[in-house]
Amino acid sequence: MFLRKRPDRRDPLAIAMIGVRLGERLLQIGIDDPRSLGALAAKVGISGTAAVVTIDEPGANQARAAIADASTVADIFVAPDASLPFGTSSFDVVVINATGGLLTSLDDTTRARLLTETHRVLRAGGRAIAIEAGTPSGVKAVFSPAPKVDERYEQAGGTVGAMEAAGFKPVRLLADRDGLRFTEGLNTPLHN
Repeated sequence: MFLRKRPDRRDPLAIAMIGVRLGERLLQIGIDDPRSLGALAAKVGISGTAAVVTIDEPGANQARAAIADASTVADIFVAPDASLPFGTSSFDVVVINATGGLLTSLDDTTRARLLTETHRVLRAGGRAIAIEAGTPSGVKAVFSPAPKVDERYEQAGGTVGAMEAAGFKPVRLLADRDGLRFTEGLNTPLHN
């Protein structure tokens, strides 16, 4: 009995870093990790709201499958032009799942529109967290290549600079761990 391994009840890194809570209004943009989508939607529970935006119908189908596998509920939308179909201040937390390169694959205008729209739909005091491919560590570092870096994007300030340009203040790199990089921006209300 004492040699039996206890089940690990901790949340995966991405879920823990996002810190979404029961009852919050959550929007996820992108579907690079379907399992995390289901786990995040389950975290907000039936007292909260979960929505997903993808850029195409195959992404929406992947989101539907992830939500069904997690036995939870989320509204799923397709927005190929990066215009978000929600009212102002609709969400407490927005997750931009860009581990597959969503932010770097968009042209400058579309990326700026997506981040500006993200800022618009986020309530004052709300948080946006971009999850991108980061530096591999441990065994992954030995067997996985380092993520491709878009030099032009990084020289322009990368995700931190893009989020600041969209109105997020402050913006900070939360962590670069286990192959994931987390950047957080707040929708800080202006004070007169």
